[in-house]
Amino acid sequence: MIVPVLLVTAVSGIVSLSGAGLSASGWVVGITCGAATSLGLARARSHFGAAHLTPADWVTLVRATLATAVAALVADSFAHPVPVRTLVSLAAAALVLDAIDGWVARRTATGGLGARFDAEVDAFLILVLSVYVARSIGAWVLLIGAARYVFLAAGWLLPWLREPLPPRCWRKFVAATQGITLTIAAANVLPSAVNRAGVVCALILLAESFGRDVRWLRLRRRAMPAGVAVERSPPPASPGPGSARRRTRTVLSTALTILALLFVWTALVGPDQPIALKLDAFVRLPLEGLALIALGVAFAPRARTVLIWVVGPLLGLVLILKLINIGFVAGFDRPFDAYQDLRYVGFASQTLRAEVGQATGILVLVALGAVVIGVPVLMTLAVRRLARIAGEHRVWTLRAVAGLGAGWILCWALGAELVTQTPVASVSAASLLVSQVGALQADIQDRSVFARQISHDRFAATPASQLLTGLRGKDVLLLFVESYGKVAVRGSSIAAADDAALAQGDKRLQAAGFSARSAFMTSPTFGGISWLAHSTLQSGLWVNTPQRYSQLLASDRFTLTEAFDRAGWRTVDDVPSDDKFWAPGRTFYHFDKLYDRHDVGYHGPSFAFASMPDQYVMGALQRLELAKRKRRPVFAEVDLVSSHEPWTRIPRMIPWNQLGNGSIFSRRTVDTSGPGFHVGAFGGLSSSLKLNGSPAIRAAYGQSIRYTMTALTSFIQHSGNPNLVLIVLGDHQPWSVVSGAEPSHEVPISIIAHDPSVLKRISGWGWNNGLLPGPKAPIWPMSAFRDRFLSAFGPSPAVTASP
Repeated sequence: MIVPVLLVTAVSGIVSLSGAGLSASGWVVGITCGAATSLGLARARSHFGAAHLTPADWVTLVRATLATAVAALVADSFAHPVPVRTLVSLAAAALVLDAIDGWVARRTATGGLGARFDAEVDAFLILVLSVYVARSIGAWVLLIGAARYVFLAAGWLLPWLREPLPPRCWRKFVAATQGITLTIAAANVLPSAVNRAGVVCALILLAESFGRDVRWLRLRRRAMPAGVAVERSPPPASPGPGSARRRTRTVLSTALTILALLFVWTALVGPDQPIALKLDAFVRLPLEGLALIALGVAFAPRARTVLIWVVGPLLGLVLILKLINIGFVAGFDRPFDAYQDLRYVGFASQTLRAEVGQATGILVLVALGAVVIGVPVLMTLAVRRLARIAGEHRVWTLRAVAGLGAGWILCWALGAELVTQTPVASVSAASLLVSQVGALQADIQDRSVFARQISHDRFAATPASQLLTGLRGKDVLLLFVESYGKVAVRGSSIAAADDAALAQGDKRLQAAGFSARSAFMTSPTFGGISWLAHSTLQSGLWVNTPQRYSQLLASDRFTLTEAFDRAGWRTVDDVPSDDKFWAPGRTFYHFDKLYDRHDVGYHGPSFAFASMPDQYVMGALQRLELAKRKRRPVFAEVDLVSSHEPWTRIPRMIPWNQLGNGSIFSRRTVDTSGPGFHVGAFGGLSSSLKLNGSPAIRAAYGQSIRYTMTALTSFIQHSGNPNLVLIVLGDHQPWSVVSGAEPSHEVPISIIAHDPSVLKRISGWGWNNGLLPGPKAPIWPMSAFRDRFLSAFGPSPAVTASP
C-alpha cells in the first residue's frame, strides 16, 4: 500500500513551499515512516479481516500522514533549525482530525481496525512531539512518548497485560492532553516555566492513566481461577445514567487527589530562591513528607485528625513563606525575615496603592489577604485527603514510604542534584522553618551589638567651630536619586545611553563653571526600603535591617543633618512623595523645615509612584528656600523619585520659567522618545508603557535615570548659584528584573561644586573626574561617608585612612 508514502511526499512539498525544506535525514525518516505505516496497516487489515477502509480509517490515515511529516521535520531539526510554525501547524491539524475521526467512527460502521489504528497514530504523534520538546525541556519528556511502547513491550513478558481494556473516557482525555500539551510546548509561545509545568502535569496524568489500567488488568487476573484461560471481555453494555455519574465522580475524585498531591508537594519541595525556580527543582524527595505519611498511617484515627490539623496549616505557612521569600530575594536581594519585615506591611500597602491606584491596590490587597487565609485552609484539606487515601491503602503506603526512604538515603549519601545547589534529598520545608528561627535569634543578638555601635561616636561632641569649616557659606544639597544603581552606568544594555547623558551633563556643568568627582558606594539595601540607605549615610552606621532602623531612630546618634545644624546651616528635608507628616524628621534628624507633597504648591498630575516630576521638586526648592535673600546657608536632603519603579510614566523637561504650579505637566506629561510609548487612537499620548519583558523594563528604567540627571544638571546651570555644593547618589540598585541575577549593591555617588577648593579637599579620595565613575573607581560602604566627609571639610578627631 503506497498511499501513505504518496501523501508524505505531498505534505513534504507543502513543507518545502513554506520555506522549511527537508534534508536527506528528513526525507529518509518521512519515507521510512510512511512505508512502515503502509506495512502496518496492511497487516492490521489482515488481522482484523477488514476488506476495506472505513471513512473514519481514511481520516486516521490523513492523520498518520501529518504525523509522519512532523516526524520528518523533527528529524530535520537535529541538522538545522526548522520553521516551528509549520511543525506546530501540522501537529495541530493532526490533533483536530483526531476529534473528527472519532465523530465519524461513532456514526459509521467502524470495527477493531479503526480503534487500533487510531491509538497507534496517537502514540506515534506523541512520541515524535516528545522527542522535539525534550531538546528544550529535558530528556525526561521522552517518558511521555515512550509510555505506550513500554506498555506494549511489557505485554510480551506479562501476557495478562495484553488483554483488552474496557473503554474509558478518561483514557481518551489523557491521550488528547498529551498531544495538546506537547504541541503548545513545541510552539514555545508560553514562558519556559509554564511549559515545563504543563508537561509535568501531562506526565502525571499519563502515569495515573496507565497505572489504573495496569491495576485493573492485575486485579482481573487475580480474580480468575488457576488454570482457567482468560476470556476476552465481552462488548461493554451501554452505560446508563448512574454509571455515567459514577465515572464523572471518579474522574473528579482522581483529579482532586492529583491536585492535592501537587499542592502538598509544592510546599514540601518547592524552592524559596528565584534562581532555583525551575521545574527540575520539584523533582525531589521530601524527607518531611515521608515522615508525616508514616506517622499518619501509624497513628490512630483520632490522633491522625489532630496531626492533619497541625500539619496542614503549618505546610500552608511554609508555602506562603517560600513565595514571600522568592519575592524578597528578587526584589530586595535578601531573604524574608518575618520578625522584622512584617512591620512594613502598612507601608507596602501604601506604596502599592500609590503605584497602581487606590481601587486596584485595594483589590490586590484583598486578593493577597485571601491567599494568606486560603492557602492554609486548602493545604489542610489537601493533607486530609491524602491522609485518608494513605489510610485506606495502609500496606501499600508503608511499602512506598520504605522504598522512597531508601531512595532518599541513597540520594543524600551521593549528593544527587538535578539543579545546582538543590539536592534531590530534600529537607527544604524544615530548613525554611529552622532558618526563620535562626533569623529571630540573630535579630535578638544584633540589638545589643548595634546599641554599642550607636554609642561609639567620635564626632558627637565636636564643637560647632570645628564642624564643616570648608563649606561655610555654601548651600549643600544631599540628593538621593531613587534606584540609581551601578547597572545604570556600568555593564548593562542601558549603560551606553546613560553614560552619554552623563557626558552631556558634564558639559552643562562646565558651561556653568561647575566640576564633579564620582565613585561608587555599597548600599545597605536593594530594590527598595530607601530609608535604610538614607539613615546609613547620615549616621555613619550600617543600617541594613528594619530593627536597626527603628533602634537608630530611638537614639540620639549624631547625623550629617545635626552637624550642619550645629554649624549654623538651615536644615531642610524635601520629600514630595510623602503625603503625611514624617515624625522622625523632627524627633531624630531635627530638620528645621519639612516639605511634603502638600507644601510645595504642585497642581499637576502624578507620575506612577512619583507625586510630581523631579524638575518641579528642584524648582520648588529654589523658589521656597534657595531664592530667598538674607538667609542662612541651606542644607537640604532631597529625595528624587521620578526614577522609582514601575517606570511607566516618565516626565519630560520643560523650560524652567514655565514650571509655575506644575499644571503644565497635565498638557505635557510624558517623554515619547523612549521605548514602549505609543500614540493613542485619537493622537493623544498614552500614559502606559508596554513592558513586554526585561529589555523594555530596563530601557524604561534607563530613560528615567537620564531624565533625573538631566533635570539636576539643568537645574545647576539654570540656578546661577556659585555657592551650590551637591552630593548626588543612588539609594540602591533597581529590582533584579533590571539589575539581573546576583547583582551587586553598588550605587554611583558624585560631589558637584563651583568652588575649586571644595573638590580640592577630597582630592585624596581617588574619585574620578566627572559624573561617571570609572571602572576602577573606589567603592566605599555607605556607612563610611559621614566620617570621611566631616573629616575632609573641617578639623576633626583623627579617623582611619580608609573606610
